[in-house]
Amino acid sequence: MPVSKLKDWLWGSSSAKEKAPPSSKVDLKRLKPYGDHMGDGAVQLSFTLPVPLSPEAKEAARIFAEKMGLTRINVAAAESIGRGFTYFVVYGYSEESLDFTRIKVPTPKFKKLDFDEIVALADEKIGRKIVVVGATTGSDAHTVGIDAILNRKGFAGDFGLEAYPCFQVVNLRAQVENQELLRKAASHRADAILVSKLVTQQDQHLKDLKDLLKAAKQEKDLAPRVLKIAGGPRITHEAAVKLGFDAGFGAGTLPSEVASFIVQELAKRAAKA
Repeated sequence: MPVSKLKDWLWGSSSAKEKAPPSSKVDLKRLKPYGDHMGDGAVQLSFTLPVPLSPEAKEAARIFAEKMGLTRINVAAAESIGRGFTYFVVYGYSEESLDFTRIKVPTPKFKKLDFDEIVALADEKIGRKIVVVGATTGSDAHTVGIDAILNRKGFAGDFGLEAYPCFQVVNLRAQVENQELLRKAASHRADAILVSKLVTQQDQHLKDLKDLLKAAKQEKDLAPRVLKIAGGPRITHEAAVKLGFDAGFGAGTLPSEVASFIVQELAKRAAKA
């Protein structure tokens, strides 16, 4: 949300009065967490310590939060989660603040289009079916993300790419090896490859994505300018581009956003060609 619109939401405007909270003005240059009242700095933490549940364990959790700079600490919950491990929920207050107006998050550059606009632009600028091949790769067995984008039903009332007449979708689902994904993309003459990664332990998702890009360079039949898009709960556009992808989409991304990006990026490339 742009800062100007956020100010409308926070401070009230003709279009946002019903959504504005009943609070005093917020200083976006010294933004602090909100708990009981604006700017009180109240936060909630949850973490696990590798010690058995005991009074000493609770005190250890309090000291740990204190070392993080919190004050007025309350260890609200402590629960044993196995021999030698205790899970804590801790409340406290922080004096830290930040300048919200200076935060800039890199995002894919595209205009959000609706269903009809996407179809019209594809017909006008591409003039054929856009082939999209997607999968969840490696040992990752989760298909919720890739299905939300590709399946006709889509996500949050937003149709998936299968519902668009301008897309030909090949959903390979889960546990697809990188080489197999690339072979399928080459055989279908894909315009875009979508890779979804959910398993992120020890940054396995980054390793898999790096390996995919290495393998793509060796796949002779793959179109050299095929769009490569990564998605997942710990994927950011900045991280994806740094790896070598054309775009990265995180949790909550709508299918129409991915569709908008693909059509506009392909149209841009077609114009240059």
